Amino acid sequence: MAVKVYDWVAYHARQTPERLALLDLHSGRRFSYADMNDRTSRLANALRTTFDIRPGERVAALTNNTTDCLEMEFACAKLGAIYVPLNWRLTVPELEFIVSDAEPKLFIHEDVFGDEAEELKNRCNIAALLELNASGADSGYEHAIETHEPLAQVAEIDHDDTWVLMYTSGTTGNPKGCRITHGMTFWNVINLLNPHRLAQDMVNLVTLPLFHTGGLNVYANPAVHMGGTNIVMRSFDPGETLRILQDPDHGVTHLIGVPANWLFMSQHPDFAAADFSGLRAAAVGGAPTSLELLKVYEDKGSSLQQAFGMTETSPLVTALTPDNALGKPGSAGLPAMHTEVRIVDEEANEITEPRTVGELWVKGPNVTPGYWRQPEANESSFTDGWLHTGDAAYQDEDGFVYIVDRWKDMYISGGENVYPAEVENVIYQLPQVAEVAVIGLPHERWGETGQAVIVVKEGESLAEEDVLKHCKENLARFKQPGSVRFVAEIPHNATGKQLKRELRKDAIDD
Repeated sequence: MAVKVYDWVAYHARQTPERLALLDLHSGRRFSYADMNDRTSRLANALRTTFDIRPGERVAALTNNTTDCLEMEFACAKLGAIYVPLNWRLTVPELEFIVSDAEPKLFIHEDVFGDEAEELKNRCNIAALLELNASGADSGYEHAIETHEPLAQVAEIDHDDTWVLMYTSGTTGNPKGCRITHGMTFWNVINLLNPHRLAQDMVNLVTLPLFHTGGLNVYANPAVHMGGTNIVMRSFDPGETLRILQDPDHGVTHLIGVPANWLFMSQHPDFAAADFSGLRAAAVGGAPTSLELLKVYEDKGSSLQQAFGMTETSPLVTALTPDNALGKPGSAGLPAMHTEVRIVDEEANEITEPRTVGELWVKGPNVTPGYWRQPEANESSFTDGWLHTGDAAYQDEDGFVYIVDRWKDMYISGGENVYPAEVENVIYQLPQVAEVAVIGLPHERWGETGQAVIVVKEGESLAEEDVLKHCKENLARFKQPGSVRFVAEIPHNATGKQLKRELRKDAIDD
């Protein structure tokens, strides 16, 4: 039986109308739940009457982080339309592929992306554009809200209907549109509820991009479901994040970052005096986290809660609670309450032996029904409802999951599997290392061998022979990198994940 979707924002507008729903740090705008419901309802009516948006039709958005992003998303929910948040770091040709695939009827864009929007309109035959100003100044977006009455009747939709079409990063080819349903989003909230201590009084600081599942679904959408507050930062800045966390007027309780975010904060001059005691949930995910970084935050009295998730799983799959974060360092935690996991070998046989590495598969109501217009990808990515994550992992004797690395990042040296995260953990033990990424490069004799790409801390010095000596003392021979390359910075994508493919390309081109 289909499960009906209910209007979260309208509910809180009735129950706690004066409670702060949204705070936009860039513009200083503040919206109560009554305000948020009024604006999203008026925007939904504008989308329907002015732009003829119907259930199932797509509305794309190209903008930096702003509270308008959440207004657009929930306006689409009231209409039964599909929200398509776009990565503003992509070039027009990259966006052209995504926009052509999604076929949005309306393209909403921040004014700073006006040229890109016009070009995409022409290239992709978009029916209409709508411009917004992130400071809340006069714009087509604000005019649409001001000149329309609230929507008279929300659409009748259910949990199986797609709410968000979110495109994956395309690290192994063209991006794929992941269908995130209303049901997936709901079950993600339920899965997060206990391990991440969601509550109505939660205050979530949004620093990750809202076009990414980490920004949107941990914890922005859950905060709205709970009737909490979202403080939206235009883009991540380590110093500003530390300042906001220390401000009692904000009272931040929840924050998620990828390892690079937490690393950069730990290297900021203000970190030494920072107090993280107000955080109920300090989550880290998106990539393997070094044990050295975990120890840095443990010494500050704040346990980073490692978790594992994907766009395709809305995203939570496994999580550590604060109680077991210290007892299981390096683990991504136990499966979420309403999620199943299994580890399989290369023949898809389930591995039951503890600490044996295989590929992680996931099943549950939080898993996507499939990719947008990608029948071949759907065929290859699922087996009997199990999603193939592409992540190398194992479970210990207690069932805790450890993400070793991405299958694609693993390389084979002399017939042995090498997982870069393990090597990176060892190199992070060197106090001079600010950041490291280990990649596999072609090798005439061994097939592949590792290269450690290192950013040295400011004011420090480090020689290749010191790194190789340290690795020799702490790693099996086949895991030891064959070379070291020092760089000024390691490239990251918009969510802070290391772009190892660019490092490989640079090394091979050299």
